[in-house]
Amino acid sequence: MRVIGEELRAHLDGGATTLCRCWLVRREDEVAFGFTDHDDDLAFDGQEFRASSGMDASVLKTATGLSVDNLSVVGALSDTGVTETDIRAGRFDGARVWHWLVNWGAPHQRILLFHGTFGEIRRADGGFEVELRGLAEALNTPAGRNLLRRCDASLGDKRCGADTSDPAWSGSATAVRGRGAELSVRVVGDYEPGWFTGGRLLWETGANVGLRGRIRTDKIVGDERRLSLWQEPAFAPSAGDRAKVIAGCDKLADTCRTKFVNYLNFRGFPHIPGEDWVTAYPKDGEVNDGGSRSG
Repeated sequence: MRVIGEELRAHLDGGATTLCRCWLVRREDEVAFGFTDHDDDLAFDGQEFRASSGMDASVLKTATGLSVDNLSVVGALSDTGVTETDIRAGRFDGARVWHWLVNWGAPHQRILLFHGTFGEIRRADGGFEVELRGLAEALNTPAGRNLLRRCDASLGDKRCGADTSDPAWSGSATAVRGRGAELSVRVVGDYEPGWFTGGRLLWETGANVGLRGRIRTDKIVGDERRLSLWQEPAFAPSAGDRAKVIAGCDKLADTCRTKFVNYLNFRGFPHIPGEDWVTAYPKDGEVNDGGSRSG
């Protein structure tokens, strides 16, 4: 239930209104952008909302219960706001967004209509259209434990507990050359081949700064390390670009025990019976005394 302030309510009841819409977009890197469909810039709460963005919004669809609010926003790509380069790089993926109805004659008179995140972004003809997903979207995310032989934690998160800043599991890499998803680097430190297979790469300099990638394979050829990424970087890496590379984890119990010495935090179930056990039946000559299957 939205609560409309007395001043704004009086303004709405007065007949002639001076209303506009304002949007605040905050990316995961905390860079913020303010937009408005008014013909002049506005400012409140320390944030400027630019009028030159050409932003427009569809009707906000809301419902009671757990239904997800639905809204789409259309705007023009610009050098000072949302750019095609940043969209292609994924910098707006999952960005948080707030949408207000504002009295531009007195910006303190406003009401929050929507709070959610960016969904699918489409680019065409010098503009963009973005789907905005309401807070109820998070309720569609599966929750709970997965009963699997492999660990269901992510390397370095709170459940895993491994310190990925440890030089034993992460290193500094300098790009030598790159083509598509194939990247040749020099890594500071002595890491065996395949150490970073299944790991992560975080660009620290260059056109891809702040972006991440997943490492598919890790090989050593001569004095170079050749990394194959699951997806090519948004921009072609240049020689000398630096990145942090983090060791890969295949989420097996033996890997957790030997590579990361972290078996006490292993979140899988390595001895869970598989489909072969479920469909098995007693046979003559086999031991069926109900003892441990692990010896």
